[in-house]
Amino acid sequence: MTLQARMNHPAVVLPETMKALWALKASVERKGVPDATLILIELRASQINGCGACVDMHAKAGKKAGETDERLFAVAAWREAPYFDDAERAALALTEALTRISDRPESVSDEIWSEAARHYDEAALAALVVAIANINVWNRLNVAVKQPVGVWKA
Repeated sequence: MTLQARMNHPAVVLPETMKALWALKASVERKGVPDATLILIELRASQINGCGACVDMHAKAGKKAGETDERLFAVAAWREAPYFDDAERAALALTEALTRISDRPESVSDEIWSEAARHYDEAALAALVVAIANINVWNRLNVAVKQPVGVWKA
């Protein structure tokens, strides 16, 4: 089965959008959040949002960066898996809360925020929030146009 996008990708149609999204991604790199954690949060948000293109891309990026199969396969069930440290768990909990903002009355509970703040300083916490927002933008663009898996390269 060959899947086809509904239209050219919005970030391709609007090149300034592509530049802005890549600049946003670059703005969070080397701000105190390990690259492996950034990959995990991109993968987890993409799973939640049902963005096949991003799930594929970020799993491949994880493999390319040396991530283990166990961690990549288990990120959807990170609470039950022994492969993640406390800082990664805090980042994944924050990712889920910020991705599912309408699922509960207090979108990001004080407990989730405090646990993230326990592991990340202010700059790193800001980087996490921006990275989570950015992957959610990409997910929404891809889902809207039915971006096929494998078109974007990691």
